[in-house]
Amino acid sequence: MTEILQTPKLITVFGGSGFVGRHVVRALAKRGYQVRVACRRPDLAGHLQPLGNVGQIQAVQANLRVRWSVDRAVQDAAHVVNLVGILHETGRQTFNAVQDFGARAVAEAARSVGAGLTHGSAIGADPDSESVYARTKARGEAAVLQTVPGAVVVRPSIVFGPEDGFFNRFANMARFSPVLPLIGGGDTKFQPVFVGDVAEAVARSVDGKVEGGKIYELGGPQVLSFRQCMEEMLTIIDRKRMLVPLPWGLAYMQASILGMLPNPLLTTDQVTLLKSHNVVSADAEKAGRTLAGLGLHPQSIASVLPSYLWRYRPAGQFTRRTEA
Repeated sequence: MTEILQTPKLITVFGGSGFVGRHVVRALAKRGYQVRVACRRPDLAGHLQPLGNVGQIQAVQANLRVRWSVDRAVQDAAHVVNLVGILHETGRQTFNAVQDFGARAVAEAARSVGAGLTHGSAIGADPDSESVYARTKARGEAAVLQTVPGAVVVRPSIVFGPEDGFFNRFANMARFSPVLPLIGGGDTKFQPVFVGDVAEAVARSVDGKVEGGKIYELGGPQVLSFRQCMEEMLTIIDRKRMLVPLPWGLAYMQASILGMLPNPLLTTDQVTLLKSHNVVSADAEKAGRTLAGLGLHPQSIASVLPSYLWRYRPAGQFTRRTEA
């Protein structure tokens, strides 16, 4: 008697080669899905192959600005995940093109093949924000829910993990600089969320265990100020550095210069973003549109940061000074 094996569902992940994307791909691969990673440079996505079995993860070329490539990437997909986002504009990769037009393109493509949709946004998305990043994120959300009413939208706070661009950047800066800047005084509040928890929430939405048509705000167990984040990071890497408040005016002046670099450390739009707190709203908590509401117990930065920030200590992993 011939055994008939069920073909695993195909999931297309746009931006699957990025920081959050690779963890989502891993979570989906563990569940046995066939994963198609749609990215601009599939030749640079080889790091995804060990995350699944042979042939389980396939990288294909797609650009959200090129509609036919988006349509091709979602063919035969049962579910589509869009994790594409940018923190600064470069050339034709503008906020409007990627986070507004691109989000709508993915939603329309998913609708055309009858696939489910999970859209990655960010806490702080607001159509009335002074920040172009936040405005385009909000317009992207609106386009997604208008096109696919049953879509799941996830808004993480600042995401931390082995490849993050926040704690790694400041820890690396602390290796060479005696001072670290606290933009706007360092009072902006964050709710850092572990990338693995975000990936698990996205994977559960693909499983069909998350109610669609809603916006979920994902934050960790602690609300910390910018200053507290820096103090925690410095404690873990065992370095003492001066934390110097940088007034908004000076921050904008510095960002206007740094923003001209190919890969800027800071832009004026990012300074504008830092004027608003980046935490889960009371409405989301009350309605259960959080990690806890999804049955997940978020990990704290204290339990995860030492596992990858040790490399910034003065002499490596096993040299941290103790009271003894």
